[in-house]
Amino acid sequence: MTDKNYIVATIRPWNINVFNEVISKYAGKWHLVTQPIELTVELVERLKPKYIFFPHWSYIVPEEILNIVECVCFHEADLPYGRGGSPIQNHIVMGHKETMISALRMVKELDAGPVYLKRSLSLEGLAEEIFIRTSKIVAEMILEVITKEPAPKEQEGDVTVFTRRKPEQSEVNKELKNIEELFDHIRMLDASEYPRAFIRYGCFRVEISRPALRTSSIEANVRITKGLNGENK
Repeated sequence: MTDKNYIVATIRPWNINVFNEVISKYAGKWHLVTQPIELTVELVERLKPKYIFFPHWSYIVPEEILNIVECVCFHEADLPYGRGGSPIQNHIVMGHKETMISALRMVKELDAGPVYLKRSLSLEGLAEEIFIRTSKIVAEMILEVITKEPAPKEQEGDVTVFTRRKPEQSEVNKELKNIEELFDHIRMLDASEYPRAFIRYGCFRVEISRPALRTSSIEANVRITKGLNGENK
């Protein structure tokens, strides 16, 4: 029997590493897409994949592709709670210590498709540590989907929608009540290609990373740059 084709579309280095080290070794023929320009109807029609998996993808998938192949994305929330953007950061801001990863079929409405399976996810550690942890769990979920081919089930319960965070929300603000909240604010933004926590000081921007929580203090790395209103130029 001919091996089935599969596509993994992702833009983050931790997911690419797990694809190369783990997912590409699964049974079947695996193809990696790392740029939206690569994901075309022509590619899908040529490969005829059983599934396209989206471990971390920040682009709208054309509806034409959604209509011709099962597209499976992974969202760090116990859907239908937590639809929308920045789920990890929103969970941490709300005081959650853990959440779920939902593997769901992509439909036109964001994060509204039926769910194949869910797995628990700890929210401890820096953002990049959480993303790396997520990528490994997602690899296990992909294996379960291709081996068991579960039928997705419609989401049940009240819908809660998160708002995607904006870069300016990375600024440390006066609403933080204690050192633990400040630590959470810094760590939840500490990942490559993410807007780090920062403080404005005159014309300087002080970016904070690698926080370590002590009994009554935080030790961290800082990077100071100069620019208009503290913004990088």
